[in-house]
Amino acid sequence: MTLSQINPLNSLLLTLHVMKIRFRILSRYKGWFAMDFIMPVVFAALPILIGTSVAGGPANAGQAFEEHAGTSNYVIYMLVGAIVMMTVESSLWLVGSWLRWERQVGTIESIYLTPARRLNILTGVSLYSGIRSVFTFIGAYILGCLLFGVNPFQGSMLLALLFLILGLAPLWGLGFIYGAFILKVREAGSLMNILAWGMAFLMGAYYPITVFPLTVQCIALAFPPTWLTNDVRASILGVSYFMGAWYWDALVLVLYSIIMPLLGVWAFVIVERRIKRNEGVGKF
Repeated sequence: MTLSQINPLNSLLLTLHVMKIRFRILSRYKGWFAMDFIMPVVFAALPILIGTSVAGGPANAGQAFEEHAGTSNYVIYMLVGAIVMMTVESSLWLVGSWLRWERQVGTIESIYLTPARRLNILTGVSLYSGIRSVFTFIGAYILGCLLFGVNPFQGSMLLALLFLILGLAPLWGLGFIYGAFILKVREAGSLMNILAWGMAFLMGAYYPITVFPLTVQCIALAFPPTWLTNDVRASILGVSYFMGAWYWDALVLVLYSIIMPLLGVWAFVIVERRIKRNEGVGKF
């Protein structure tokens, strides 16, 4: 492909090809896919079992939880939070680890010498992450409900999936911003360890954000995964939407779906341009 052949169709084909490659790699390591289902259940099991034990049984735990969260079904509440938390981490990690690996093995320079746009490649990685996240959510949710003995088919599952899909675009934007950091700091693992639990805290993975002081609540509401987590819960469990109705919350996610990818692309391009002008992208 030459520069004169770069057009929207070829860009789309490149993005889809990158996504196909990532799924082909995943198919060779089936344990990765299995862990996508298992890890959210494990992370949800810890607070569920601890809370049940402290409260003196499921009935007492459900009653106490309903006073603060608006639902007695603390199992699904925490399970959804753990799955969305893992989805956010995966969206950032897959982009960051790809960039770090390409720099570490020295192949990123070859990518920059091709006429292919890096954003198309990153979009392919993000698209792969999004599709994988949808399957992870369905599989982990059903597995967790079966293991904890609760009915998985509650509320509006179609509306929950709609919110999940709407929430993927803001995650792509966050992935681009994270990728810009990786280009700059050249480290993915330690940065992800720092961000992981900070994001879980901010998005209310195991509790409603109403327990925060007002200032922290405002910061949490500026974080798109907070809306995604609450909206999925509201669709399944009937807890309150932030804006009072599902369509207003959906509108907020649509706005985030426009703003965050644009912000992410802008951040990535700016950082990439500065690195190319100074130390070069191949330095690791």
